[in-house]
Amino acid sequence: MQMTLMRLAIGFAAVLTNVAGFAAAAADAPARPSAARPASQPAASHPAEVTDDPRLPRVLLIGDSISIGYTEPTRKLLYRKANVHRIPVNGGPTTRGLESLEEWLGDDRWDVIHFNWGLHDLKRMEDGKHQVPIEEYERNLTQLVVRLKKTGAKLIWATTTPVPNAKVSPPRSNDDVIAYNAVALRIMQANGIAINDLYAFALPRLEELQRPANVHFTDQGSAALAEYVAGSILKAIRESTGPRPSVASQPATNPAR
Repeated sequence: MQMTLMRLAIGFAAVLTNVAGFAAAAADAPARPSAARPASQPAASHPAEVTDDPRLPRVLLIGDSISIGYTEPTRKLLYRKANVHRIPVNGGPTTRGLESLEEWLGDDRWDVIHFNWGLHDLKRMEDGKHQVPIEEYERNLTQLVVRLKKTGAKLIWATTTPVPNAKVSPPRSNDDVIAYNAVALRIMQANGIAINDLYAFALPRLEELQRPANVHFTDQGSAALAEYVAGSILKAIRESTGPRPSVASQPATNPAR
């Protein structure tokens, strides 16, 4: 009997030792990473910032969540050709642009700025009215263009992408996209600004590239938009002329050419 009790005591002590060991190991183990974002879920985070290569042109992307989706694939396409930055937030409507543009531009020099506002301006609020009426949109966008031109950067306007023929939330209409794009087009033409017509590119391929009943694009769709964006940026870089004062030490041959 005494021998049996001793064996039970030894076994119990061993169990306690193992439990303590497992607990210690669990405490030291790194936390498990969160589950990957499903392919069908729109991107919720903003693309990471980049470290500049001083030999390359500096590009700034301004836009809403559509531009968030195409930022990273655009960077990959322009790897070793341009430093592609993006504003750190959703660009929202033109009213947010007027409030935040100075902060977004900062004190840095930009060679190319690819920009868009519209999808948030034209969405319908609870009272049924546009978040930013089209007349106000025109005034706001005109002011934003005046400020952007002062940067001396090559400017590219991206047309607002289509709204599908479905019930989307918040409510939006493709007829409004067409109307707001027409206003923007007049402003850009009056100011000699290049047009990257993402609307015309995406419209015939919405079922292939866009999420069902959603203004956002699939990963494949964002990658397709990125090809169009990267192409417009490369064209702007090639067309740019004049000295690049803050990159005086770069080679005579522009890597983007």
